[in-house]
Amino acid sequence: MVVESANQLVGVVTLLGAAIVAVPLFKRIGLGSVLGYLAAGLAIGPFGLKLFTDAHAIIHLAELGVVMFLFLVGLEMQPKHLWGLRKYIFGMGSLQIIVATACLTLVSILYGFSVQFSFIAAAGFVLTSTAIVMQTLSERGDMASDRGRRIVTVLLFEDLLIVPLLALVSFLSPENAETVQHSTSLWQQLGLPILAVALLIVAGVWLLNPLFRILAKTKIRELMTAVSLFVVLGSALLMEASGLSMAMGAFLAGVLLSNSSFRHQLEVDIDPFKGLLLGLFFLGVGMSLDLAHVSNNWKVIISAVFAMMFVKSIVIYAVARLTGSNNADAIDRAVVMAQGGEFAFVLFSAAALQGVISAEVQANMTAIIVLSMLLTPLFIILHNKWIVPRFQHQHTQNDEQIDEQNDIILIGLGRYGQIVNHLLRSSGFQPTIIEQNATLIDGMKKRGVKSYYGDASHPDLLHSAGIETAKLLIIAIDNPTLTTQIVKHVREVNPLVRIIARAYDRHHVFELAQAGADVQIRETFDSALRTGKQVLQSLGIEQEKVHRIGNIFFGKDRHNVKLMADVYDPKLPAFGNTEMMKIAIEQDQEMALEIQKILDEEA
Repeated sequence: MVVESANQLVGVVTLLGAAIVAVPLFKRIGLGSVLGYLAAGLAIGPFGLKLFTDAHAIIHLAELGVVMFLFLVGLEMQPKHLWGLRKYIFGMGSLQIIVATACLTLVSILYGFSVQFSFIAAAGFVLTSTAIVMQTLSERGDMASDRGRRIVTVLLFEDLLIVPLLALVSFLSPENAETVQHSTSLWQQLGLPILAVALLIVAGVWLLNPLFRILAKTKIRELMTAVSLFVVLGSALLMEASGLSMAMGAFLAGVLLSNSSFRHQLEVDIDPFKGLLLGLFFLGVGMSLDLAHVSNNWKVIISAVFAMMFVKSIVIYAVARLTGSNNADAIDRAVVMAQGGEFAFVLFSAAALQGVISAEVQANMTAIIVLSMLLTPLFIILHNKWIVPRFQHQHTQNDEQIDEQNDIILIGLGRYGQIVNHLLRSSGFQPTIIEQNATLIDGMKKRGVKSYYGDASHPDLLHSAGIETAKLLIIAIDNPTLTTQIVKHVREVNPLVRIIARAYDRHHVFELAQAGADVQIRETFDSALRTGKQVLQSLGIEQEKVHRIGNIFFGKDRHNVKLMADVYDPKLPAFGNTEMMKIAIEQDQEMALEIQKILDEEA
């Protein structure tokens, strides 16, 4: 027993040591962490130094890293966001899968395989590697960007495909195959996944939040971590038992908890496990490359890798362009998603077990998938070095199509809007953000802040953002004329929405009030008031009195602005409106009297 435990410990230390050596080295020379893990796995695997002999067992365990990754992605996608992406999931996703499968089937037929074998090979290669794509999006801060979410939606659709593909493998299985499952009827194959999804939704909506509230009261930190892992792994197990993928179950659990007040705590608990297991997954993929088999069949395997990656990338690019992506994003998606994925291993294994494909075809296709996963990080590096610079100053001049509708819309993500957005996000609110600075959009998405490019004065853009049903509109841009124009339009199309607008000065406040803004915030008023309060303290006035004076000044000024807005006439010069001047003088005198009373009070 002691020897067995020691051997297991040696294995763990070897895995960690390989990662510690290879990953920083590859990262330092610019080849990225994914390629470092893959190279380390190849070096210590059964076809390298032979320190490990069962790569597939490691891959199966490490798939939990992909599961946890998709759970975290689900936490960032509220149900209404996911519903807003439905046309990409079922429209763009299905179009890409159908066209790519047809083209890759043709490629396999050209290699001399039968139509049946070619279809299985093509279907397996179409299933993109969730692990590689997610890791790539995460490393470059693209998870919350528009192009990142579109990629994720296609991956989700591919996850859904594993069930019908496995059912198709059973249908294509020869009648005399011993492993054909005669006892499993079609309604069971379809009914179980539907039932499992329904159970997960019921648990997510009515059970999980009360459970977390009860456990939070215990204040036992490790118990919350245990429950977080239980939710992720339990959801994954439920989906796998029903025939769906584990990743799909974790993603659904994340979506169901995306509105929970415990969302941020869940992210903190799961993230360390996700990173470690994903690294283990890439190590396992590197170990699984059979160099001897590749050497014996190198002409077929190498040529097929490049042929299938090229055809798949062309299809992905074409579909991306057809569905509205710009040239740069379409090329990026084609490069990132050109490889085969981990679900292909499951599909090929099932097909070989049931006699649909031969062991030779399985070995060839497995090698092709692994090599495509090994090559993808290299292609991404070349893409970033040679292709991305050509597009970095080219941004679409057309407004983006907004694919989500939230109760809150924020216009402007500059130095003013960023503070508002940060406060909203920290408080658990996710506004739809519209910004016209493409460079700023690219920079903020690295911090996980998603925004849409466009001119918010365009009615069509506001319509796509759901302005007719929005409950709150925040205008944080530094263009007074445009702000007033937006307020007037929004008040016409949605009389019930509450509008909070940034104002340039006092006169702009009057214009916004007349246009229909509920709250007008002068961009320098609060900072100037804080400065005045610091001045009073520096002059020796007690802090408590300064605080009261500040509150009176703030309240009186707001009341003063409301009175003056009622008589404001933009046609008159600044000091030519006698009614406004009268109100201003009277209010100033009242304010001075109240402040003087505070100053005259004895300490």
